Amino acid sequence: MTFLRMSGGMALLLPAVCSAFVSSPVRHSYVLSAPLAKAHRRLSTSTGLMGARAKMEFSKLGDSDLLVSRCCLGTMTWGQQNTMEEGIEQLNLAFDDYGVNFLDTAEMYPVPTKAETQGATDRVVAEWLKTRQRDKVILASKVTGWSDNVTWLPKRDGKGSRVTRKQIRDSVECSLERLGTDYIDLIQIHWPDRYVPLFGQMKFNQTLVRDYEPFEEQLAEFKKLQEEGKIRYVGVSNETPFGVMKFCEAAERLDLPKVVSIQNCYSLINRVDYETGLQEVCLPQNTNVGLLPYSPLAGGVLSGKYSKDVPEEESAKWRLNLFTGYMARYKNSLAAEAVDIYSKLASKYGMTPSEFAIAFCNSRPFVTSTIIGATSIPQLKENIGAFGLKWTEEMEADVDEVFKKYKDPSKV
Repeated sequence: MTFLRMSGGMALLLPAVCSAFVSSPVRHSYVLSAPLAKAHRRLSTSTGLMGARAKMEFSKLGDSDLLVSRCCLGTMTWGQQNTMEEGIEQLNLAFDDYGVNFLDTAEMYPVPTKAETQGATDRVVAEWLKTRQRDKVILASKVTGWSDNVTWLPKRDGKGSRVTRKQIRDSVECSLERLGTDYIDLIQIHWPDRYVPLFGQMKFNQTLVRDYEPFEEQLAEFKKLQEEGKIRYVGVSNETPFGVMKFCEAAERLDLPKVVSIQNCYSLINRVDYETGLQEVCLPQNTNVGLLPYSPLAGGVLSGKYSKDVPEEESAKWRLNLFTGYMARYKNSLAAEAVDIYSKLASKYGMTPSEFAIAFCNSRPFVTSTIIGATSIPQLKENIGAFGLKWTEEMEADVDEVFKKYKDPSKV
């Protein structure tokens, strides 16, 4: 028996007919590569390869026909903080033991992005896909947005990244080759070609507005790729209400692929941007664009680990320390105070801080699937397990009280 969450948050029990959307092991005659075989052995001895599967719920993604698990497995540490073997082990656990059927990668992964590791994450996914029936895995990837700094992506000729028709095509075709697959279920624009405030910028700066590839041209190239069978659906990421509306208007006017999803940052300490504009725009009765929140733990902050005293050699590996200025911005903001309060609320309800933060995201009526990531198996189990936890009215009331004082504290 599997679950399907319909619009409005209702979950329905579905019979085995939905098994086509849930991954299951497929027997093949070829021999597994060494990393893949080792990951399978490690997982089978530690958790049981086909251990008791959690009752994963599923949601329809926007206007698409994709039924995606409420948990989407993020991949951006594979090839940087995690090895290929560890990435495969995570995939096996998520798909085989917990019923996840949805994963998200990007052409520029792992992060921090750099020339020597670019594409390593896709190669982990490709190795794992060799053991899977392709139509039982919902695969999402991303085309890199506008950047003068990221000059090493394939076929960009060292000139940085844009979301032009040529670069969209080059990005998708190179991703398909790395991933070893014929098609991508959901291709997303990682961030816009036009100027928008991103990754810590606090407000819109009109002096930075620049020319950009028209919305119509971007969608036109995606339509060609769709017609060629190389992609199924289109989504956006790090997008604004203006952007979502323009994409949807252009799609309707010109019979182009409609955006079905938006992957934006959303968490207990980063709510306002989505809840005050995008939520209305993306409603099923408006544009029907499904939210795939990334960073539900705010880069690990909401796990509470950044509040602990740990050896410097351990904290140096933490994500905020991998990005220049991020840890300082966190330490000097009101976020630390808010995280401490949310951690105490988690304890009140018998949850870990991570479980509480993920359960909050999963409980939002506008969330389709929450993207989680982990660097260890215990962490992954904790995070996926949070999707089985009940969110109560009392929890909601307690969070509301904190939110009244700490609105997006990481930005203050």
